[in-house]
Amino acid sequence: MKTIKSILIAATLICATAVSAQEAQAPKHEFKVAIGDSVMIKRECQKYCTGERPSVWVWDKVHTVRQLGTKRFPDGVLLMNIYSWMCEDCLIPVNGKATEKAEQVQKEQAVQKEAYEQAVKEGKDPNAAAEEAKAAEEAKAAAAAKAAEEAKAAEETKAAEAAAAAAATAKAAEEAAKAEEAKPAEEEKAAEEAKPAEEVERVMAKGDSIHSKQNFRNGYDRFTIGVRGGVASQLHQPVSGVDAKWGIGGDALLDLQYAHYWTNDARKLDLGLIVGLSVGYAQGSFSGSADSTFNKGDLRYTINAQQIKETDHQVQLEIPLMFSLIHDCGFFLNVGPRFMLPVYTPLNQSINSATASITAYDAESGVTLQDNVVTGQYVGQTPQGGNDLQWKINIMLTAELGYEFLLKSGNSLGLGVYADYCVYNSRSILNSAKHPALLDIANPPSAGGTANLAVFSATDTYASRVGYFDAGIKLAYHFNWPKKKAARETKLF
Repeated sequence: MKTIKSILIAATLICATAVSAQEAQAPKHEFKVAIGDSVMIKRECQKYCTGERPSVWVWDKVHTVRQLGTKRFPDGVLLMNIYSWMCEDCLIPVNGKATEKAEQVQKEQAVQKEAYEQAVKEGKDPNAAAEEAKAAEEAKAAAAAKAAEEAKAAEETKAAEAAAAAAATAKAAEEAAKAEEAKPAEEEKAAEEAKPAEEVERVMAKGDSIHSKQNFRNGYDRFTIGVRGGVASQLHQPVSGVDAKWGIGGDALLDLQYAHYWTNDARKLDLGLIVGLSVGYAQGSFSGSADSTFNKGDLRYTINAQQIKETDHQVQLEIPLMFSLIHDCGFFLNVGPRFMLPVYTPLNQSINSATASITAYDAESGVTLQDNVVTGQYVGQTPQGGNDLQWKINIMLTAELGYEFLLKSGNSLGLGVYADYCVYNSRSILNSAKHPALLDIANPPSAGGTANLAVFSATDTYASRVGYFDAGIKLAYHFNWPKKKAARETKLF
């Protein structure tokens, strides 16, 4: 029995010696991480050292290193959170403590080896002894780590309290500094508000635009009172076969307008929209000759008037809808449509009797009556009346160009030129059958008597279309005021 026991002890010593020699010859793994380090697992690592596949959540979680290497996994790292072994190459260090912990790992491995060899000598289970030594070292390391963590937490708490106190002191100092800075700013703002007129004069002296002088950051409004006057014509277009032409007259109007302008600091042009109402007077002329023959009862009349002149007058209303551009230097341009409505259209007409003649021929008797028998005397006749031009809408294209002068009051004075041209008139082609001739004759009551002469409008009789054209000079006074600031600034561009 003793012999068998001696043989077993010898075999155990031989094995222990072989294992020790093998461990001595095996290269030691040099870890780049240390116990207590925070690490993350690389995405490309799909297996633990044991061959099992990690759960999905472990890749995005920070783990703490609990142990470095073991006999089974010499290059493995035991992760505290999941209690699994992972190859060190699959780890990403989050903070570094490898240098500090390398010696501790070597010391633990030496203690385990010493316990293993001692157990072999004493005939005990060497693996159990190594595990006990390992457990003791781990408990000791855990206690040391806990003490270190508690000390670190205490230091961090103390540092946080000190930082909070310093932040409170800095905040109080900052608030005090801001209060000191705000005081002169408020005083300066009050002084600026107390002298608006002086500021306007100061900025005006620099020659800035209306926009910058009045500090219109969100646009501005204006009400305008203007007067304009110049030449005008109704642009008569005679019917075919009538020798006639249109002449030049004049107009004078009062403009009442409202406009809003959109401004932008990065743009030198202010863009506006103008609406309003204009009222005024205009006149035009129509001249030509007429030669017509027509039957009336038993008589055939022939009317020949070589010099006919008619002056048409009209009181008109205009409604503008124009776009406006004002440059920083003061030049402005207004363009757009204008709706014109004649409301009263009297006329004056004259016929030169020296070149006008009327004859009446009675076919039954073969007698021809001359104008002095038919009509009596009509020398210098200037009939007055009205025509059918009123309440006919004219659509005109209009343009205004000029310069604005900013006044000390903040308002402005504009001087420029204007032109309007009619592109549409609701008056249809005149029905000349209504007035077959310029002059209408009523038969005399008896042979040798005097007939009645009725004179009609040459515009009604001989014009197929009446347009409108005018051009002249305009003077306007603009009342400017800032628009109330909206919650959200609106920009056209």
